[in-house]
Amino acid sequence: MPKAELHVHLEGTLDPIAVLELAVRHNRRDALPGADLATLQAWFTYTDFPHFVRIYMTISDLLRTPDDFAYIVYRCGQDMATQNIRYRELTFTPFTHTDYQRKGLTIDALFEGLEAGRAAARTDFGVEMRWVFDIPRNLSFPRTGGYDPFPAERTLEYALRGRDHGVVGFGLGGFEPGAPPEPFAHAFDRAHAEGLLCVPHAGETLGPASVWGAIEALHADRIGHGVRAIEDPALLTVLRDRQIPLEINPTSNVRLHVYPRHAVHPFPHLDRMGIKVTVNSDDPPLFNTTLIEEYQVLATEFGYDVDGLTRIARNAFEVSGAPAPLKAQLLAEFDAWVTQQQELR
Repeated sequence: MPKAELHVHLEGTLDPIAVLELAVRHNRRDALPGADLATLQAWFTYTDFPHFVRIYMTISDLLRTPDDFAYIVYRCGQDMATQNIRYRELTFTPFTHTDYQRKGLTIDALFEGLEAGRAAARTDFGVEMRWVFDIPRNLSFPRTGGYDPFPAERTLEYALRGRDHGVVGFGLGGFEPGAPPEPFAHAFDRAHAEGLLCVPHAGETLGPASVWGAIEALHADRIGHGVRAIEDPALLTVLRDRQIPLEINPTSNVRLHVYPRHAVHPFPHLDRMGIKVTVNSDDPPLFNTTLIEEYQVLATEFGYDVDGLTRIARNAFEVSGAPAPLKAQLLAEFDAWVTQQQELR
C-alpha cells in the first residue's frame, strides 16, 4: 500500500547501525553503552519520557557535519522505499544542533546536508520528504525560571528561511510538564500568518489542557499525538467538528508508558468518534517499530479490516502539508492502487 507518514522525527530515524557508524566517524564511541547492536537495542528501553530524551539527545549529538545529515536523510529515504512510504513529513529540531549543542554548525550547513540527502533519496528511491521545524519546548524554560522566547524565535527564523528547502510546518516538541503551549503563541501567530502548518505536540505526557492550549493559543492545524483528548468529551467534540487531525503513534505511546499496552490505546475510539486520525511511527528504530508494523497494530489489536486500513492511510495524504500538485499526484496514485486492489478482490 502506498503510504504517507506525518509524525516522524529525523533524528529518531537513526537505527543502531547508523548510530555506531556516526560514533566511529567522530570518535565518540565512549558516548554509547557498547559497540554491538544488541547492547544498543537494549539501550533503547525507556523508564519514562525524560529518560528517552536523554538518549535521544546523546544520539543527536553524534550529528556534526552536513555530510552526517545528508547520510541520515538518505538512509531515511531508503527506509521509505523499503516500506513503500511515498511521502514523509519529518520533524527536525535545528535549534538543538546550531545553538544548544554548540557543534559549530550553521543553519546554512544544516540546509546543505538536508537538501543533499533529500535530493539523492528522491533520485534513487522516488520518495518525497518535507520538513517540520520544531521548537524544543524544554529549552525555553531555563532552570532559573520564566519563559525564554529565544528558542521559539530562532526556530521560526530557520523555518521561514527553509521554505525553499522543503519546510512546510512549524512544531513544538519535548516534555510537556512545565512547558505549556500558551507562552509559544507569539511564534505560532507569525508562523500561521506566514502560511506554515502549525503542528505542535500536545496531549501525550499531559492531558486535555495541553491540547486545548495547542488549539486555542497555537492555531493547531494538526496535533502531534493528542491521544489524551479522550479524557475530555468537550475537547473531542471540538476536534471532530473542526476536523483537526491527530498524528497518533500507538507503539511510541506504549514504549513511553502513556498507555500500558496496545489493547487499551484509544486510537479506535477516537476514530469511531469521527476525529480525523493518522497512524505514525514517531522514532521508529528507537521504539523498535516501523510504519508497516503500526498498520499491523491497527489490524491485529484494533480489528481494522482492509477498508479501514486504506481509509486511515488516505487520511495521511489528505491532511499532509504537501504542495497542492504533489498532493494531487500522491492521492491519485493511492486511489489507483485502492481501485486495483478492489478489482482483484
